[in-house]
Order: sequence, then structure tokens, then C-alpha cells
Amino acid sequence: MKTGIVDNKFVLSHIRLDGKFHLSEGLEVRSIIKHSPYGYCTIGDVTSDIYCPGIFRRNYTKSGVPFLGGGDIQKADYDSGKYLRKITTPNHEILQIKKGWTLVTCGGTIGDTVFANNLLAKCWVSQHVMRVIPSTIKEGMLFAYLASKQGHLLLTTNTYGSVIPTLNASNIESLPIPIFPDDFQKRIDDLIQESANLREQAANSLEEAIKYFDDLYPIKESFRQTFSLNLKGLKLGFAAYNNNLEVDEFVSAYECNSYKLKSKTSNVFAPPLFKHIYLNKDNGYPFMTGSELTQFNLRYYRWLSPRGVKDIKDYVVKRGTLLLYKSGTTDGGILGNVFIADKKLDGCCLSDHVIRVVFEEERQAYWAFAFLRSKGAVKMLQRLATGTMIPFITPERLSEILIPNPDDNYDKITSLVESYINLNSKSKEFEDAAITMVEQEIEKWNN
Repeated sequence: MKTGIVDNKFVLSHIRLDGKFHLSEGLEVRSIIKHSPYGYCTIGDVTSDIYCPGIFRRNYTKSGVPFLGGGDIQKADYDSGKYLRKITTPNHEILQIKKGWTLVTCGGTIGDTVFANNLLAKCWVSQHVMRVIPSTIKEGMLFAYLASKQGHLLLTTNTYGSVIPTLNASNIESLPIPIFPDDFQKRIDDLIQESANLREQAANSLEEAIKYFDDLYPIKESFRQTFSLNLKGLKLGFAAYNNNLEVDEFVSAYECNSYKLKSKTSNVFAPPLFKHIYLNKDNGYPFMTGSELTQFNLRYYRWLSPRGVKDIKDYVVKRGTLLLYKSGTTDGGILGNVFIADKKLDGCCLSDHVIRVVFEEERQAYWAFAFLRSKGAVKMLQRLATGTMIPFITPERLSEILIPNPDDNYDKITSLVESYINLNSKSKEFEDAAITMVEQEIEKWNN
């Protein structure tokens, strides 16, 4: 329990009685910012506009402009599987994003921030995301400040709503921000802009690698909702997704020149359930859940104690390991999506909901990763699911899937994936460096 004494005049001036607000660390941060050696102003003073669109009717289509919700903007892949068209979306202009804006989630999950790059500028974003448009401040500086731990505390202090926390434009406009020196702003902005550019380059490399397999082994997009099969022809179960006819055609295109996944791997496993005992940073292993794998640049805030896990070192992920979240739905979500461990994940412990695929050679992992991210392979992986309530994929079934043998483009594809990993890792380093510089600068004022 957290207790404290609050001045009556402060309570009346803010017209709030909830203890969470009056005892929040965000109010302490406000006090620190207002004692900045550089002086301070408000977010409203350094922005030209702060807004989010209103609620509107959505007519989703199979193609068009990618549409992102608040939970999608943090993801590494901006393709949510939902699309809108201009012709069926009145006033669609207000959904658009421009490069250099800072996006802040403002409904449900509050205060997650993203710097809009050219990839995000090709998407439309929902009313659960606030657009913060810089004017007299460097674009990267505004983002790094709001993304810092101090900025996050400020954003989450002014929320309202007893069931669904909400943040509005006036809440953000009133937040204090130091008037950082021009040279400091430039250093921060340079790091954030370069991070954004590297992320775009990484995405382009991966897209080219995946497109190679999409073109080589295309899959029909129109899944047959109704079909008949002989009882002997049933595959892994009676569910329709276990007998996807399009996947049969997809696999038949390469199965005569393929290998089973288990023949090139040293281990395919998911750890058993284990007790999670969290510690301070200096005492444990950084820990990440399966759903957090989808995020582009998660900053660790949990560390796992080895006391709760037998042979915990067996569960530490190494660079180049393929990762697959084993639970979910077969009509969306992250079931069937494969990730690859980069420098940020190297040495991290992951949830028991994540299957680890360890290849004998790292470049073999690159080849398989590009293939398994193709449209046909995702459906193939979803077909492996079992379970009546929550479908899941087992390591045993995953080990049996077929991967195309390397061909004349092996070096090109693996180089593209390696470039993707390295560029993404560098992008995350630059973003982390900028945010850390802001945090350390503010922390100086509290000493």
C-alpha cells in the first residue's frame, strides 16, 4: 500500500480525488522538469497539433491501406491483416500518418510511443492513437522525451476512466518539457532519424527475401469455406484448418525437393511450465513473454531468477534461433508467425509459450526463416494446430514440416536476412541510446 499527504488546494485545483493520481511518480517528474536548468514549457508550446480521429465505421477488405489499432503500432511488422479502402472510408485523410510524428496510445494501454517512419506513413491508424505533431522542437527529441521513463510517467499520470484508461489531447498539451539546448536536441534527433532509416532498410531486406518464396511458391488466397474429404484423407484432425486444401497444393509444389525441419536442427522444443520469480536487473536474466516478440523494440523491465527454473541456461535464447509462439487462433493473431532472435534477444529468457528452433548452422536458420514468413508457409504452420478451445502447435509437429532445399539463390536470401537482423539490431541500439541520453540528463537534476 502506498500512502501520502496531499495538499487540499492541489486536490481542488485538479478536481480529482483518486489516490493513484495524487501519489503517482508522474507528479514527482513534473516537479523535476519544472526545476530544469534549461527552463521548461509545455508540449502544447512545441507542437502544431495533437489529435486523434473520432470513432468511425470500418469496412475491412482483403487489400488496400493497412489499418492499425493501438496495439499494432509497437509491432515490428505493420501489416495487421486489416485493410481499408478510400472509397469506403469517408474522411480517411484524418487516419493518415506522416513521417516524423510521435504516436501515443491513448485508450486501454496508455503511453506507448512510436516514431513514425516512412513505413508507418503508408498505414492508417485508429482513434486509439494520439498524433503529436512537432513544430518548434526536433522530431526525434520530442519522441525520445515522451518515450523515456520520465515521459511515460507523465503520460500515464493524467489518464481518466475507471474501466478503460483514456488520455486526451489536452492532457498531453499540458505536460511540461525542458527546453533542451539545440546541440543536445540535434544529437538526439540524429540518433532517432538514423534509427528510423535503418528500420526501413531492414524491412525492405526482409520483404525482398520473403517475396522470393511468395513468387516461387504462391498460395491461393481464397480459402474454400466448404469442401469434402474422404475420411482416409484427413490430415491432423477433423478441424477445417487441419485440412486446408490450398496448403496441400502449396506443399506439393516443393516437397519433392525438400527436407524435414528436424534433419537440420539440433533442437526443437518449448520449455515446460516454470515458476517466474522476478528480480532486479543486476541479479537475473532478462525475460520476455511470447506476445512481446511482436514488438519492434521492447525495453526490458523484468529479470528472471534462476531459482525458479531448473537448468535455466537451457532456456536462454541465442542469436539466430527461430522462435514461434505456439498458442492462439488460426484466423489471425500471432499463431504461425515466426521470429528470429537478434542481438537484442541474445541472452534473453522467453516464456514457455514460445517454441525454440535451433539450427545446426545459422545460415540455414536464415533460409528457413525467410521461407516460413511467406504467405503459404504461415498457413502451413497454422494447419499444424491442435486443441479445441485454444489451438496450439507442438514442437513434435513443427519438427516434421518440410522446408525447400537451398537453391542457386541461397546466398542472396541468407544475406538479405542477415542484413535484416543486423540493421534492425543497429536501429534498436540507436533508439535506445537516444532515450537513455534523455533519461540520464533528467536524472542529473534530481541529484
